[in-house]
Amino acid sequence: MFKIALMFPGQGTQFVGMGKEFYDKYSKAREIIDLTGKELKQIIFEGPEEILKSTKYAQPAIFAVSIAAFEVFKELFDISNVEFVAAGHSLGEYSALCAAGFFGFEEGFAMVKARGEFIQKASEDNPGLMAAIIGVDKFIVESVCKKASIFGVCEVANLNSPEQIVIAGTKEAIDKAVMFAKEYGAKRTVILNVSGPFHSSLMASASDNMSKELEKYNFNVPNFGVYTNCDALLTTSSSFVKEKLVKQIKNSVKWDESIRSIIKSGFDKFIEIGPGRVLSGLLKRIDSSKKALNIENMISLQKTLEELNK
Repeated sequence: MFKIALMFPGQGTQFVGMGKEFYDKYSKAREIIDLTGKELKQIIFEGPEEILKSTKYAQPAIFAVSIAAFEVFKELFDISNVEFVAAGHSLGEYSALCAAGFFGFEEGFAMVKARGEFIQKASEDNPGLMAAIIGVDKFIVESVCKKASIFGVCEVANLNSPEQIVIAGTKEAIDKAVMFAKEYGAKRTVILNVSGPFHSSLMASASDNMSKELEKYNFNVPNFGVYTNCDALLTTSSSFVKEKLVKQIKNSVKWDESIRSIIKSGFDKFIEIGPGRVLSGLLKRIDSSKKALNIENMISLQKTLEELNK
């Protein structure tokens, strides 16, 4: 019995042309990406990049390409002897839940489209920044945020790995936090190229709107569990998922803790499904003995299938 942990990426991993090889070769991938509509499909395959990276397009695009890649994987690899678990980073949580069967692609796509629009609107109404603090632990980052919060909102947004933590908030507070982090010994600080202060209290309106949006949907009993961002707990019951998806928008992504929990439960094969290899890099930082396979194009798909069939 294979024990495979699936990881689905979030916003920022998108690139023009992602998923095109799968679209051209596999009918299932074509069917999924066609469902996104002519406009988004054209943006995914042809750009321009500036439009693709905007929140309202990037989120549904990454979701669609990730699920298309997962469907291709299922078509080519016998999953009858596989025990799966999944986790997705931020937006990727929707891909993980869809892959697990909590909801179908079309419902998931509608939710993600609405989420992208709500987050973009909240970002325009409450502008801010995100910054990665590298080389210090979460306790130091929490102290930095507390110190900077007299200048505005400054909160921990993503606990990505022991020494890579992302903060979010208003511009002045984040600028001060970056300065304080350097004083506290951070090796590096990077202001992220994102369109808003995601996973902070500044996203409260998006969270409220998402709560109303999710009332439209009924979720299914899943085929396997998903570790959720807001609490790093394995979720197998559809009754808790909506609440967690609402909470996720304005709370920290507990990625480091989720991956550690997956490893503790005996999963040692990881596959990152969707564009980029960001989560594979974080896995190495969390546990250097673990390495992820990935599926984003034909070459990586072939390598992953060869590795699994050894």
